[in-house]
Amino acid sequence: MDISRRTLLEASAAATVGAGVTGIATAAKDRESRETDSEDTLTDAAPTVVGDIKRFSTTAFGAEMTGPFVFEDGSLLHSIQHPSRDNDAPWDRGGIGYYSGFTFDFSGTNEDFTEPSPPEGEQQDYARAADVEFEYLIQEGDSINGGTERWGFVQTPDGRAITADRFAGTAYNDPGHNPDSNQFVATNDEGTEGYMFTNDETSPGNIMRTPLSQNDDGEWEADAENAINTVNTPQFRDIGGTRINCYGDLTPWGTPVSSEEHYAHPRSNLTNSMSDIQEADSAAGLVAAAEFWNRPNPPAIQDAVNSYDEVDGWYVQGNWNLPGVEYLAYYLGAETVPAGDENPTAPISDTYPNPYRYGYHVEIQDPTAAAENITPVKHYAMGRASWEAPDFLPDERTVYGCSDGDSKGIYKFVADEPIPSYDDPMDVAGTLYAIKVTNDSASSGQSPAEAPLEVEWLELGHASNREIESWIAEYDGVTQADYLESHTDWSEGDDVTDEVLKEADLEVIENGNQDYISREDIVEWGRQYAANGPDGVDEDLRRVPFLETREAGKEAGASIEFNKAEGVDSADDAQPGDYIYFGISEFNDDLAGPSNDGGDIALERVDGGVVYRAELESDYNVSTLEPVIVGPDFTEEQAMADVDDSLRNVDNVYTMRDGRVLCCEDGWRGGNRSYPNDAMYVYEPEENAAESSSGGTDNGEESDDSESSSDDGGSSSDDSGANAIQAGDDSTEQATGGSGPGFGVAAAVAALGAGAYGRLQRADED
Repeated sequence: MDISRRTLLEASAAATVGAGVTGIATAAKDRESRETDSEDTLTDAAPTVVGDIKRFSTTAFGAEMTGPFVFEDGSLLHSIQHPSRDNDAPWDRGGIGYYSGFTFDFSGTNEDFTEPSPPEGEQQDYARAADVEFEYLIQEGDSINGGTERWGFVQTPDGRAITADRFAGTAYNDPGHNPDSNQFVATNDEGTEGYMFTNDETSPGNIMRTPLSQNDDGEWEADAENAINTVNTPQFRDIGGTRINCYGDLTPWGTPVSSEEHYAHPRSNLTNSMSDIQEADSAAGLVAAAEFWNRPNPPAIQDAVNSYDEVDGWYVQGNWNLPGVEYLAYYLGAETVPAGDENPTAPISDTYPNPYRYGYHVEIQDPTAAAENITPVKHYAMGRASWEAPDFLPDERTVYGCSDGDSKGIYKFVADEPIPSYDDPMDVAGTLYAIKVTNDSASSGQSPAEAPLEVEWLELGHASNREIESWIAEYDGVTQADYLESHTDWSEGDDVTDEVLKEADLEVIENGNQDYISREDIVEWGRQYAANGPDGVDEDLRRVPFLETREAGKEAGASIEFNKAEGVDSADDAQPGDYIYFGISEFNDDLAGPSNDGGDIALERVDGGVVYRAELESDYNVSTLEPVIVGPDFTEEQAMADVDDSLRNVDNVYTMRDGRVLCCEDGWRGGNRSYPNDAMYVYEPEENAAESSSGGTDNGEESDDSESSSDDGGSSSDDSGANAIQAGDDSTEQATGGSGPGFGVAAAVAALGAGAYGRLQRADED
């Protein structure tokens, strides 16, 4: 019997409707839907799970599900990031909160919580789990620090909040509206008191420190009176502040880390390299946002290139991340300009942010000290990127990092000595590596579910934080005035006309921004690297892989092809033999063939993304990334049936101490779900289920139909309590004909006979 996946899904959908389960419906909220392609075919095994996943909760409409943190007792906290302003209060403001009365039991299985039904109507407006309520602890704009600050609001050196209604410039986001990572530093052995460090993903960036405590009833409380915005301290201003603080980590030695998602760092567009630009007849279409960092009114470059007759307009990668650069200058002490009708083009010529000071993992040492004594450290030696997340491993030397966005890399840093052993963190030294995918099957055009990624790590360079900081400091004096003076005959005091800006822009497009590392130096570094290895380059070129990490990776032949590499995490006590997880939010663009023919990775597209895991080797290296969760395919009509109960567009991954993984979504505007909200799923690895049950696991409680749409959350009517297709093991016959995770015929028949929607169990478990 030949059961194709298309036939299977059509039959299972029919069985579901026959069982009385509501089918895919139009969302109650107005949102963008992805267009389908009638010529596209379904990607095999999309979606599929090796193990089990179960939805824990959904977040407020318009918000990403992000910033999970599990306390010592199993309590769960997360952020409400950029919720819709149209939601009813308090769900219209960003903030952090927890699920009152709930704790994970760390049993390794998903039996410790009930799965909520998909949210309907007003249920889509707020964070919602099945049997417990989400309670805000603190929100954007709340008065903190004795009334001298507001939660999430960055200030100028003289204490004025930097907001769009006060200063001219372009705002990246409202202050405090984009809380992301949460890392808790306990101040007692029980883990019931301490400080929560929360990132705010904007420009200037922010890290809010909020005292939290748990009362005798197990409920958490925030002390707003003693909360602070850490970046408003002089020591943060001394290192340039931060920008686009996204996710982070808690180091094995107990310090919080905040990662800067500096999307505007690319010099070359998408798959192009500096070598491509140098060899092209024209650089138009090949250059990206970093070339225009110090342009007066930086974000206007996109409209400018689209309007110039001399070049064909193109998408300037990272341009959307340039808003907020002027506000960063005000934060550092530049003369402020009052808000007006538009962003002025008069150049900022006194104080301007150095682009090479952003795009790093920022560790906060002395995190529980008084505000004036906390110590921020930027780990320059770990590379510069649009960091979504790092994972600091228990050997205290190895750090993995994922760079978010299109055509980006995954990186590894290995310190010479344990990082906390250095008396001065600026002396931390080590080797930076970029990922290289090596197996032929990774570019075979088959489903990502069928093609693990075999990887090597290319050494890019070795240096210390202090050495790299000395290179960065050479660019500290560059301002917007230099953009005009370096690329035209303009002199300070002259008018900045449209013609002057155009002349400067066209010169930068063709020959590069002469105020920063030149295109020629990047290409020359690559030539010497190929000839002599990373230790054989000229001394003045050693800076290239640390300040222009993405460009160096391309020149070295690394796989700078990942699209939205957003999550990386392992258990806090992970040892060799344990797993580290990598979340790729969308498996398309540079990852998908035929668009990436000739690349290291060219597989079928899966817009819903993929979660990989890798076994840690004896030296904490990883060499094989195996797919364990493959999201749904959004590009074909029938695939839309998979979206309601499948993980799609994974963002953060958070590995709990029992081996389960919290998977948070960033995809509320994608996919034709019956609801627009992002969700948190809990992944139960295959081996966890095998240990807890010899004949299959009933994961969670179930509700009758009357409860499935109740306001208190209800629970899913899926009889199994699981919410994704499970993959057959290697011994089952593969309906797809491929290798690796697939769909056994016996499992398919059993699933249809049981009327399970979008779920396949192993044949030997039915």
